[in-house]
Amino acid sequence: MNSMRRGVLAFLGGLILARPSSGRASGKSPAFAASRSSYKPRHILCFLGDENGLAALLQSARAAIARFGDGFTVDEDGSRNEPDDRMVRSFNICWDRVDPDAYQEADEDAVATHGSVLYVLGPPMEAETAVTTSAKALMFVQYMLDHGAIAAKGETAGVAHGVSRWKELFEQARSAAASRDLLALAKTCRLAFARRPIGDDAEGMASVGNHLVGLPDVLITFIRKDDQQPSTNTEQLAIAALIDEIGDQMTRQGVDAVVADRHTTLSDDRRYDEDEYKFNPFGVVTIRDQKL
Repeated sequence: MNSMRRGVLAFLGGLILARPSSGRASGKSPAFAASRSSYKPRHILCFLGDENGLAALLQSARAAIARFGDGFTVDEDGSRNEPDDRMVRSFNICWDRVDPDAYQEADEDAVATHGSVLYVLGPPMEAETAVTTSAKALMFVQYMLDHGAIAAKGETAGVAHGVSRWKELFEQARSAAASRDLLALAKTCRLAFARRPIGDDAEGMASVGNHLVGLPDVLITFIRKDDQQPSTNTEQLAIAALIDEIGDQMTRQGVDAVVADRHTTLSDDRRYDEDEYKFNPFGVVTIRDQKL
């Protein structure tokens, strides 16, 4: 048995052993939210390849599906064996701006010089299967980057990381799965596939993509000392840190406990239509008038 096969089996074994048996937060099992909609979230993964590289990307994706990606499918209609002029702008918008090492110049160069595009769709997810399915999606990303892809992006929330950052996130997920620490696994998947902060100073800033780990998104409205100037990068990073803190707390304690503890509200997601991939069927937790 080769090292890749052993790694796949070890990772999947950790996911199976760590799978929660109920929605109650207990020990290392994360809480997940009750759905407020019939919509079921799913991953859309975008992979870029070299010139005339679609055949190689397809071969790698099909191998990944056969090894561990049950329920994942290739979107051949949306894929293309030529550059997509929209990709440079799309990745520029979607690069994670929170982690300081999220992407490098080499990652931007790879996007700029790509020659093929492949899309992969994940299966529709229930809240209780979201973390393990997202862990498989993260494994799918790493497999593709190891087998011909030169860049990757999570289309559902619109977030991209560079090759080194994707690998770092995958290694964190593998370690969490091996130690059966599903709280850590849920956090890593959230950092990999959710984007934050999205929004503006007037309406507030939020996460997008928490539904990929079975949680509501978090919206922060805030009060600033000088409301005549736009929020700074430092202030936006502070908002992102609070969004992550609340996400961690919801994972540990459950949504209802966080809503009660922080005296906040949980409401339907009205930011997106119900048939959009960014729509969160678990709702949005809103923290109002946070002082920066």
